[in-house]
Amino acid sequence: MKKFTFKGVLDGFRQSVQPQATRQEQEIQEQLKADHFTLKKTFRHGFPYSPTSFAFDPVQKLLAIGDKSGYIRILGRPGVDAHAKHEGESECAVLFAQFLVNEGALVTVTADDTIHLWSIRQKTPRIVQSLKFQRERVTCIHLPVGSKWLYVGTEKGNIHVVHIDTFALSGYIINWNKAIEVVRTSHPGAVIALCDNPLDANKLLIAFECGLLVLWDLKAKCAELRWQAAEAVKSLAWHYEGKYFVSSHTDGSICSWPTKPQAKPQSQVCPHAKINKDGNAEKCKPIYKVDLKSSATGETFTIFSGGMPSEKGSKSNCITVMVGKATTVLEMEHAVCDFITLCENPWPCETQEPYAIAVLLQYDLVLIDLLTPGFPCFESPYPMDLHESPVTCCTYLTDCPSDLVPAFYSVGRTTTSKKSCFSEREWPISGGEWSPASCSYSEIVITGHQDGSLKFWDSGAGTLQILYKLKTAKMFEKPRSHVAHSHPESDNPLAVHLIFLCSESRRLCVAGAMGQVMLFKFRKVESTSEVLVLEIPILYENFDDIYGTSPECDFLTGHQVQKAESSDSDKTAECSLKVRFGAQRKPPGFQSQLVCLTTGPNRRNVQVTSLCISSSYGLMAYGTEYGLVIIDIIQKICLLSVACPDLYGAHDPYSRTPKSPKRIENKEEQSRSPSSDQLNDTTSPDSPSLEFVPEAGETTAHDGVATATSSRPSSPDPVVNSARETLLSGSAAATAAAAASAAVMMAKSPQRDDAAPKELQDRRKSMSWKTFNLKRQLSKVNMKIGGLNVNTDMESLKNSSILTDRQYIVIASEKQTKVFDVANQCCINRIQLSEMDFAVKAETITMKDGSCLATYLSNGHLMVHSLPSLKLLLDTDFLPLMELSFQTKCKQGIVDPMLSIWGQQIIVHEDTTQISKIFCFSHKGHGLYMASPTEIQKFTISSEFCQFILEMMGELYTVHEMPEQPKEGFFKGLFGGGAKLLDREELFGEQSGKPIRSVARHIPGPNLEQLGQRASTAASEISRAHQLAMERGEKLNLLEERAERMANTAQDFSGTAHQLMLKYKDKKWYQL
Repeated sequence: MKKFTFKGVLDGFRQSVQPQATRQEQEIQEQLKADHFTLKKTFRHGFPYSPTSFAFDPVQKLLAIGDKSGYIRILGRPGVDAHAKHEGESECAVLFAQFLVNEGALVTVTADDTIHLWSIRQKTPRIVQSLKFQRERVTCIHLPVGSKWLYVGTEKGNIHVVHIDTFALSGYIINWNKAIEVVRTSHPGAVIALCDNPLDANKLLIAFECGLLVLWDLKAKCAELRWQAAEAVKSLAWHYEGKYFVSSHTDGSICSWPTKPQAKPQSQVCPHAKINKDGNAEKCKPIYKVDLKSSATGETFTIFSGGMPSEKGSKSNCITVMVGKATTVLEMEHAVCDFITLCENPWPCETQEPYAIAVLLQYDLVLIDLLTPGFPCFESPYPMDLHESPVTCCTYLTDCPSDLVPAFYSVGRTTTSKKSCFSEREWPISGGEWSPASCSYSEIVITGHQDGSLKFWDSGAGTLQILYKLKTAKMFEKPRSHVAHSHPESDNPLAVHLIFLCSESRRLCVAGAMGQVMLFKFRKVESTSEVLVLEIPILYENFDDIYGTSPECDFLTGHQVQKAESSDSDKTAECSLKVRFGAQRKPPGFQSQLVCLTTGPNRRNVQVTSLCISSSYGLMAYGTEYGLVIIDIIQKICLLSVACPDLYGAHDPYSRTPKSPKRIENKEEQSRSPSSDQLNDTTSPDSPSLEFVPEAGETTAHDGVATATSSRPSSPDPVVNSARETLLSGSAAATAAAAASAAVMMAKSPQRDDAAPKELQDRRKSMSWKTFNLKRQLSKVNMKIGGLNVNTDMESLKNSSILTDRQYIVIASEKQTKVFDVANQCCINRIQLSEMDFAVKAETITMKDGSCLATYLSNGHLMVHSLPSLKLLLDTDFLPLMELSFQTKCKQGIVDPMLSIWGQQIIVHEDTTQISKIFCFSHKGHGLYMASPTEIQKFTISSEFCQFILEMMGELYTVHEMPEQPKEGFFKGLFGGGAKLLDREELFGEQSGKPIRSVARHIPGPNLEQLGQRASTAASEISRAHQLAMERGEKLNLLEERAERMANTAQDFSGTAHQLMLKYKDKKWYQL
């Protein structure tokens, strides 16, 4: 008989438990490898943030925009959209940009006084070479059409000439002291504008800052004419006949100057100046730019920006078009940065035939039709209105149902009718070529905005097109203005903070700034109904005592919980949103079904930190800073409203001793938490079981990997943050169990308890939950540890059919990530981040029939781990967190005193919560983030997708025949008319002398260096091959000589043998 011992029982228990977990890990065959991941930025959409320069190619019909961050955007027909960035020291504002007409090249000048030459003959623009000015600041550039010589004006008043092909500085220099009058004693200032005479390229017009205008003779190297304006000059423009030019000034005037020596302008007008009572003209704002164009019908267009009266209440941000005696003022929504007149003829010596005006505004791009009466605007095909209201959050969905995009487009077309004010002519920026690439799946981007609106975008095939717009502000009454500062979010109470879309059932959940949670259902037909409102309080006895006095824990964001009096409670109630009563008309699209208004203790407004919906089980769950709420979206009632202390119950891992130990046994009539009845059923962290109650008639989901990323606010006390992290991790786990794994957490509804039907009572069974504790190492550099947005998701592990009964949950905090086996309630894998870093965003995604965890860290790295083993598959430097600081409260981050020695900046960690809302991971390895307040940048971590990016991009440069340059006729040449050609090569070439080396330094581009290396390598290979061929030829010659000698020897031997044969031919054997 076998003897039982205590040691034997323990050994048997270990063999039955531990090998099983090991075998489970061995059974999972993970499909994802490190070779499947490559990080690359793909497409950029939106309007360039803070534009600074503007350029247009009239033949290629391409538009270039430079911004203050050093980015260049090149736009053509819809689908042709390329972006590039100046690197290194030139990563600064792009001051000027100008195309080489029909050459497939672009010249830019950055704020570090460096001139760059870009090649756009390939799909991605590249810098060919650069020239950095070391002694002088560049203030303007001018490149005549068809010329290879670039005029560069500087701050010191000098004009240099640069050859475009070689980027070599010419020895020809126009010095300021030779351009001014001899009697002038002061410096004329910087060169403001340069422009050559359209009929005589030998004459260069120069405008200095002080108002001095000089017509310079290039061949004679002297000033032919000089004019002195009364006010400072802002811009110049020639008439196409070259007989006169106009200048704009700081006093709002436009002067016309003939090419004759005279002291005063031929005409001077202030187009928008008003005559006051005294008979004097009122002061006007400066006219920043003026342009002069002519048509074949003889009409002259005078177009300028600015010049409006400086008095208060007058119009601003205007473009004025003067044709003959008619003056049209076009008021813009934003400040005008620059404008370009689009013309059919690129040559300035003939009538240019203007047909449109491209206006670059501070936050928009507008094109005005000059050929249609009234000058209407063109309807833009680009997504330039992404920032119509500031973006507060975004969601990226890939592999959506194929009918979802057409459904959004159909309702968007009906709700947003085309405005009649747009021009009927086609969009004039039609350069490049692009064919929509075939994509096996559709992509949708949803952006939430500060005004409560949501925009749905089709982002497939490398484009971004608006599909549908939803306005949530229509559901609420306008908030009162006198309580504008009673809540941190009351300035923007309708701002969208969280978005969750179930693409299968077409249900949409939206969480707002004041804690409102809205549920929408997509319908293609219009309806009229009333919106159901649920007011859900999260209550707990002695809530203030626990949260207000505990030194270990702080459960509120940005402020300490204090016990509110009745007056404070009333003020807080007034600050909350109110839903409009009565039946409301609901247009086709997402129609509101339910609004949940959640309040904390003493009717405080709450912040929604997590949001999830499960249409299969008819549940919606959201977490707040005070607790967890679960809603039955079928019957539209509250199933559970549980406070954070109730989630821990008696097994709270943190010591929080209430001031009043008395419970509410004798206060049953008072308000109580609906989860207080389930405190006795709460499962402790050591409990061996977890109770799941699936809904009747539905099967439980398996093969699940649920993600719950914790979110916690900042607090000065690091121990407080640690407690907060663990609390919300448990809350996220409960949310994931409820909405993702179909573990229905049910409790009594505080609104509809007595009148609940029988089937509702069946769903309200007692529930239990498991608390997962995540520990972390506190940062020693910055003790204010921020948080991650709570984000729940479930993806299937389709690795093996054996694992049909296994479920795993992935919980990611700032410092730690753990994978738990739900059945065994144990942690099977974990990773720990370094003390200096923390996670900003984490998400589970699927790629190639496998699942992985993608994490964006505070050090700018992006990491990918396999699931469930958490093996590191990718770790690469991606995006510095400081580049996303525009989304933070301080906008620029905070400099740590200890780190200011090294010049490093640290973003306030509580602001990473807002950053994580505009940073998204999606399935198939895609992702996006808000690169600026007006732009979306997409990226991918899929190596397979990186191979097809070039195929999805449009061609920038296409072959076009350059219009023939007008030739000088016989009679025009005889009487002095017609265009006079100038041999600039002879004038600016080697005969001009050697340039001063210290003025500018040539910087070869990376492409030139690579070409040089390739050329040297090819030359060395050719010389080596030539040497080998020579050696082989010599060996062949030696072999030929040897063969010839052997042939001669053989012939001699043959002759000798023949003679010997003849000698002995007739002799007998005995005669030998």
